[in-house]
Amino acid sequence: MTKPIIMTDAGCDLPGSFIAEKNIPFLGLTCHFKGKDYEDDFGKSLSYAEFYGGLRNGEMPYTSQINEYRFAEKFKELLKEKRPIVYIGMSSAISGTFNSSKLARESIISEFKDADITLVDSKGSSIGLGLLVYGACRMAEEGKSKDEIVKWLDDNKLKMNYWFMVEDLKHLKKGGRISSSKAVIGTLLDVKPIIYICSDGSLKNVANVRGRRKGIKYLVDKFRERAVSTEGQVIGISHGDCLEDANMLKKVMEKEFHNNKFIINPLGLGMATHCGAGMLSLCFFGNRR
Repeated sequence: MTKPIIMTDAGCDLPGSFIAEKNIPFLGLTCHFKGKDYEDDFGKSLSYAEFYGGLRNGEMPYTSQINEYRFAEKFKELLKEKRPIVYIGMSSAISGTFNSSKLARESIISEFKDADITLVDSKGSSIGLGLLVYGACRMAEEGKSKDEIVKWLDDNKLKMNYWFMVEDLKHLKKGGRISSSKAVIGTLLDVKPIIYICSDGSLKNVANVRGRRKGIKYLVDKFRERAVSTEGQVIGISHGDCLEDANMLKKVMEKEFHNNKFIINPLGLGMATHCGAGMLSLCFFGNRR
């Protein structure tokens, strides 16, 4: 049985070392920052330190979705290996990137009749998408077939829970990810908005908490309330240049919940452009989204 290729985009926010170690092909959004264009490539082209330094000093970068041409070129390159391709992408409700992958697949299939390309809309992004990629890679290494992996993804992608605490909503408002009426919340009285990714893949401001400690408690409460299991999970924590808070969240989780593995990584350029510095997220498998 031929081992499938697991492909993703840099919006998965997995550690670059893991991407390199597992040789996972990917594409990244283009980030326009300080007058230059950079591909979101896990901090190689533009370091996290420089990027977040700019955000904290008032820079307002913006991103361009991955276009059809780039997907087509990547698919053609991977098809030379004569293996099935499974692309796991960020939510189509957040970015037009997934639609670009669909257009590219259609053009490739019309040209190469034997091309085996499966697209999976994660209905999510950031480290939650990364956990789906992580699981798919593990299954491929265990010898699971393309069909088995795709079925697992379809069965579990809407069980992935995405909870984000952000400093304010100005970046999400600027990118059109949330309404203007919601964006006035944030700086007043140290209120921290809680953002959730709904089952249709869209973002929703579901709560507002006073201060970061209460925000961390809120995230932990959601894990306790919704996790399919509080032990034996791979749990994702992503952060907008606030590693201390990410480690605090992990420490609180470890104190109550045991035998879990944690993947902690900064937000990449794509997600951080829309969430801003100071964002903290917790992603895990739950009974429902």
